[in-house]
Amino acid sequence: MSGLAARPASLLSISHLTKSYGGVAALKGASLTLEAGEVLALMGENGAGKSTLIKILAGAVTPDGGAIALNGDPVTIRSPQDAHRRGLRFIHQELNIVPQLSVAENVFLGRPYPTRLGGLVDWRRLYSLARTALDSLGVTDVAADAIVARLPVGDRMLVKIASAFLEDLAAPARVFVMDEPTAALNGEESERLFRIIGELQRRGCGILYVSHRIDEVLRISDRVTVLRDGETRATLASPDASKAALIALMTGRDPSEAIASQSAASRGGVALSVENFSGGDLRDISFKLHEGEILGVAGLANSGQDRLLKALMGGAGQGEVSIGGKVSRARGPAGLWRNGLAYVPRERRSEGLFLLHDVTRNIVLPHLGWLNRLGAFVNRRAERATASEVARRVRLKPASFRQHLWRLSGGNQQKAMFARAVAGAPKVLLLDEPTRGVDIGAKFDIYALLRELAASGAGIVLSSSDHEELLALTHRIAVLRDGRISTIVSTEGLTQRRLLGLCYGGAPE
Repeated sequence: MSGLAARPASLLSISHLTKSYGGVAALKGASLTLEAGEVLALMGENGAGKSTLIKILAGAVTPDGGAIALNGDPVTIRSPQDAHRRGLRFIHQELNIVPQLSVAENVFLGRPYPTRLGGLVDWRRLYSLARTALDSLGVTDVAADAIVARLPVGDRMLVKIASAFLEDLAAPARVFVMDEPTAALNGEESERLFRIIGELQRRGCGILYVSHRIDEVLRISDRVTVLRDGETRATLASPDASKAALIALMTGRDPSEAIASQSAASRGGVALSVENFSGGDLRDISFKLHEGEILGVAGLANSGQDRLLKALMGGAGQGEVSIGGKVSRARGPAGLWRNGLAYVPRERRSEGLFLLHDVTRNIVLPHLGWLNRLGAFVNRRAERATASEVARRVRLKPASFRQHLWRLSGGNQQKAMFARAVAGAPKVLLLDEPTRGVDIGAKFDIYALLRELAASGAGIVLSSSDHEELLALTHRIAVLRDGRISTIVSTEGLTQRRLLGLCYGGAPE
């Protein structure tokens, strides 16, 4: 041994962490190591223990047992401030921002503002430091003094990411923990982040990267650690890992069944007809959706696919929309829900859910008219029965139907939105990125639900940036370019490469 150089200690080491809540084990001995200059992906279904592990690292939760070491030195992280002093930085999936404040003020949330003599805020330095953090991400098109509420969702996430890159000479960053950082980003914005991750690696920082996007994980990580039921199941070198192997480790299921291509639609009558629909940057949109059909919507960023479904649901456009063969005169979501149109928006927390209300109320809210037929009297029994029945259909299993939505995992929050959508037996469902930010198990449950709904005769319009998902689930795909439908193609025999070419303006075969 005397002739061998000692192996340097891991930048971060977690050994046999345990944590229980009310007798329910969230972590049962989770372990991992993160080396300097490495990207270690952490994967697992919702409920696998990832969030609890991150909260322990952030000093927000105290473990029941186990050990944490930084550079080989045992540490106890007692608070978020303690985590920051030790060089840990966190980029969370949910946007903890104050929309009414400026970009610079949001970058500095939770940190002391720079001051001048007399204790006054040094606004010039505040904006300058925020500008430097944004520039380090390549975000040159967002002004430091812009109000965050006026920014698109992707830019808001980049603002929060930038806050992790503020220089702190007293506590230099060593470990970056990124929890679903690309969930709200488009392809170009994600590439910016990946370039920064590469630069952090070159500086010797370690990145613990949590994501449900397997292709992304395999691309940017060096190793992958998989948690299931609070335990570490395996750590694989990314070049040796496969999508099928990771899915099997996370879920215990055969992935081939969940991602198999959609069977041919048994086309019935026309469920939804859209003729010459225009509004905002959408122009002359026309298509027909048949009963039992899943129609995909694809396109590059800012092509209009993210606005089409919202415009249809809001009745915010000119043109003719027919549902089940009847022209809809409704000019607002409430009337369209009553006419048989249901909607699952892209941003579940800001656009879809009432996080401070319970599961039942979130599910039944658009359906109170027929659930409470006596008008002034609330039929709680009918509400609970309906919520319970549709929750079973979408595989939503809350601890209690009185549980507030903010306590549910992202996957269960998404299922709550699906439960609301199917509660009224809609003729047509409009789904905008329906599996965004959910774990692989919840994604499989949603896939099964969509196939079941289509088989029952519902028509589904599915907008997704995941081309593999579109090809697996849909029967046809409408490709949008510059606010128009450039083509509608069958998915039979269609490849991801060909679909991407159509999005860029290639001619259909």
